Amino acid sequence: MKHQLNVIIGSTRPGRAGPVFAKWLESFAREHGKFEPVLTDIAAFNLPVLDEPHHPRLGKYENSHTKAWSKAIDAADAFVFVAPEYNYFAAPAIVNAVDYLLREWRYKPAAGVSGGLRAAQAVKPLLTAVGVMPIPEGVALPMYQKLLDETGAFLPSEQVLGGARTMLDELFRWSEALKPMRVG
Repeated sequence: MKHQLNVIIGSTRPGRAGPVFAKWLESFAREHGKFEPVLTDIAAFNLPVLDEPHHPRLGKYENSHTKAWSKAIDAADAFVFVAPEYNYFAAPAIVNAVDYLLREWRYKPAAGVSGGLRAAQAVKPLLTAVGVMPIPEGVALPMYQKLLDETGAFLPSEQVLGGARTMLDELFRWSEALKPMRVG
């Protein structure tokens, strides 16, 4: 059985570019063959700033948006965050979405596809705090606009393709290694 890879679109901003790259990565991961990729758009869950009355460690979720988010994250074996960089930091939607849960994140590896390397680095301590293993491999897309054609389609370079392949290979290795810790 293939591992589930949640490709998380980390921006909720109108006019965001993340869905273009997330859809490409979903297709690329499917062709790669080691994962069953699932597009997971934070915007679709309509998560307000953390509004659960109980600490996430208790898993006593009261809101339907939290229950749906919990189910989506719990089903995954690994994550790729398609993350923008806002003010040299991770998008607030990512920080908020991670903070909503605890148990669901544990013992799963994560990587990033990001237009900003500072954002990718900034989210790693947050992921570590909830039990995610952030791996060093990722795909940098600086000046991402230059990688889009006139219709807005993503045209990955050989460097991007090689980086994505390496990232997925390493995510799979980590997902396999952590699998015994996720069971039970």
